[in-house]
Amino acid sequence: MQTFPADFEGQSIRRLYDEATDTWWFSVVDVVQVLTQQPDDLTARKYWNQLKRRLAAEGSQLVKGCHQLKMRAADDKQRLTDCATTPRGWRATTCVTT
Repeated sequence: MQTFPADFEGQSIRRLYDEATDTWWFSVVDVVQVLTQQPDDLTARKYWNQLKRRLAAEGSQLVKGCHQLKMRAADDKQRLTDCATTPRGWRATTCVTT
């Protein structure tokens, strides 16, 4: 997989492209950070973890569709990050914004 950072409203969103399946994977935490206008990734990660717990308790399929992929973190290390494809990511945005 190849990493291609995207810029959205002045903030970076990490994404990976999987050539084998022709699929884009986006960092859910980065998307949450942009949508909720969080000042840093730690706050966005806590927000996503709480939302993920609530969705899992409700039996949401959204959480089951997220995969953990290695992406470069702020400390320049490869870390597992919750990622979603574009259709799943759009469903996640509706949960974040409501």
